[in-house]
Amino acid sequence: MTLSQSQVIAQPDLGLTLKSFALWTGILTVCLLIIGFPVGILIVTIGWLLAMSLHAIMPGLGILLVVGSLIAVQILGVMVAAATLTYKGIHPKDVSWLPWVQGRANPQHEASYAACPLTCDVKQ
Repeated sequence: MTLSQSQVIAQPDLGLTLKSFALWTGILTVCLLIIGFPVGILIVTIGWLLAMSLHAIMPGLGILLVVGSLIAVQILGVMVAAATLTYKGIHPKDVSWLPWVQGRANPQHEASYAACPLTCDVKQ
């Protein structure tokens, strides 16, 4: 039994999929740490309130439970988001706001000054 070209289902390369997942995991972790800093402060505040309320019931275990669950939720969130982006076939090289992944780490920009509209055309 032979398969025609239309019956062959293209299987994604496992290495490329794992590389994409690893890149997305790293990128989303950095975004969570840097861009999500205000959200992180809110999470820490809520975690502190939960830990203090559980401290009355379970003195040592309450703090460990809250901290462990907050870290687990954040790690799980990053992993689910990276898996979703990888499953949809969005590779970090396809994203325009990640120029360092595409090999364009040092784009050449011309300097722009406030007086440039008045003086840029003036030749000395």
